[in-house]
Amino acid sequence: MKILSPFGPKLGKIKIPIKIISLINKEVDKIIKNKSKTKKSDYSKKVVGQVYQEIQISKKFINKNLKKFIQNNIYNYLKKTTNIRPNKFLIKNLWVVRQFKNEYNPVHFHNGLVSAVGYLKVPKNLTKSKKKIKTNGTIDFISGTKTSLSNSIHNHVPKTGDMIIFPNNLMHTAYPFNVDGERRSFSFNLDLDDKTKKILND
Repeated sequence: MKILSPFGPKLGKIKIPIKIISLINKEVDKIIKNKSKTKKSDYSKKVVGQVYQEIQISKKFINKNLKKFIQNNIYNYLKKTTNIRPNKFLIKNLWVVRQFKNEYNPVHFHNGLVSAVGYLKVPKNLTKSKKKIKTNGTIDFISGTKTSLSNSIHNHVPKTGDMIIFPNNLMHTAYPFNVDGERRSFSFNLDLDDKTKKILND
């Protein structure tokens, strides 16, 4: 794991194993091929994305396929950023975002205590633009205001397999893009035990 410190809040960047990417993509593809499963898994009303589809992933699937992967990386992130190992953690929610041409995710923050975004599919030429600064399809993390010798925005160009871990209250936004194809990502929020939260907040 690489720890990024573009400003106060620290970001953790890792590569998702191909096996995990494949498992989530297969689960999503299975859901979207079934109308009743698609309706049951619809998560769009609970989040702010102006996107084609947002799909909640079941706790059963998370516990079987993702919990250990998430736990190991969250514990590693917390150890490297705070030197604290939590006693317990709870995955509050995990959902997949299917974003297509001209869609976007406005500036927002998450609930819980720690959040993450991981990329499962990224269209070719995602950042294609007539402008010199290419933000199309990218994600900005935003903290505070611009001051001398201090950045307030950290931009990340998504690549399949990237996962960024960050504090839940760090504002961020995903920009629209103008090429064909699906930008598929997942996000999750988790909470920690009260004792650990007290230490972190003191």
